[in-house]
Amino acid sequence: MSSLQEIKQRFGIIGSSPLLDRALSKAVQVASTDISVLVSGESGVGKESIPRIIHSQSHRKHNSYIAVNCGAIPEGTIDSELFGHEKGSFTGATGARKGYFEEADGGTIFLDEVGELPLGTQVRLLRVLETGEFIKVGSSKSQKTDVRIVAATNVDLLEAIKKGKFREDLYYRLNTVEIRLPALRERKEDIHLIFRKFVADFSDKYHLPAIRLTPDAVEMLQNFRWPGNIRQLRNLAEQLSVVEQNREVDSENLLNYLPAIGKSELPALYNKEDSSGSSSKGGDFSSEREILYKVLFDMKGDLNDLKKLTMELMKHSTHGNFEEDNSQLISKIYGEEDEVPVSPPRPAEEKKYLPIYKDGDTELHDSTFDTDHETVEEENLSLQEKELELIKKALDRSGGKRKDAADELGISERTLYRKIKQYDLQ
Repeated sequence: MSSLQEIKQRFGIIGSSPLLDRALSKAVQVASTDISVLVSGESGVGKESIPRIIHSQSHRKHNSYIAVNCGAIPEGTIDSELFGHEKGSFTGATGARKGYFEEADGGTIFLDEVGELPLGTQVRLLRVLETGEFIKVGSSKSQKTDVRIVAATNVDLLEAIKKGKFREDLYYRLNTVEIRLPALRERKEDIHLIFRKFVADFSDKYHLPAIRLTPDAVEMLQNFRWPGNIRQLRNLAEQLSVVEQNREVDSENLLNYLPAIGKSELPALYNKEDSSGSSSKGGDFSSEREILYKVLFDMKGDLNDLKKLTMELMKHSTHGNFEEDNSQLISKIYGEEDEVPVSPPRPAEEKKYLPIYKDGDTELHDSTFDTDHETVEEENLSLQEKELELIKKALDRSGGKRKDAADELGISERTLYRKIKQYDLQ
């Protein structure tokens, strides 16, 4: 049995991510058996490599290997493609034809995008899995086949079952062993390595100097979400190799080739719908509330800083008509209900006293009571409590790892360290 490194070299797989190695090890372990395998993962992660690895490491390796894209075959002809047909079974059937299951007898058949199969075809496939038998279109004779089936999908089959688009019995028959390939964003340590491999290939292909990335561009590359995964990264490498004149690319230039980075990386609020179409509020509400608290906290801090800065500018302004000339801006910042802050300060003897009721008489407390200041203090205290709660939850979810907690909160690790010391969370 080949080692993981030999398999990676043979099939052109790049990376050393633990999640990737686990998927490959699982494929090697099940290769010697005949059990069905379901490969799951997002589009573009390289699911087609797993069935080839399984076939090459099995006792069927000297027999046929056929890959079928179920989503690319029209619904009206897919039964004929998979199981074959007899002469005259439908218009245009001028002769008998073998299907993929007959051609792959003794070997392996890979059903890519198996979630796209029509329900009628799913029934036929279930029979092949259970008994090894199938019937050609237009025939009444049952035939035997000995094939190893590996299926792949990028859709949630359990969700498709709820919607009635996929048979539950077929799902459990296919999913004897599931191998999940990680998305590219889950393999950040491999992204730059894969990019360099693609760049080297395109440099040889187009006879151009290889593209190099600056450290800030590498960081941007690793933090991008990559919805198209390895396929999208390959396209980016080819585009940079052909179009970019400067062979050293920094983050500013790279951003021009990732136009969606400003949008795709923003947090998004959503309600997950259940099978009845209604929104589920239980699990999502708390996370939405945390995000809103964080956004509001940041906005409150920015607003307070803006007001303080504006106050200082107006107090020290040498322009006599500053208040008149900027009345609209002042009103916009402080609101119509607020007094313009550049008016003369109140006399020192003019104070607000906190009334104390004692034995039916009203006495004045010795210390002043600033209602405005008290309101600000209460608001700041409330926001600090929310910030403390967010930090604690992030640290709990990350197992105390500051880097992961900082990434979740959207702040730098250094800032998180200062917050931890501020709230005495060490």
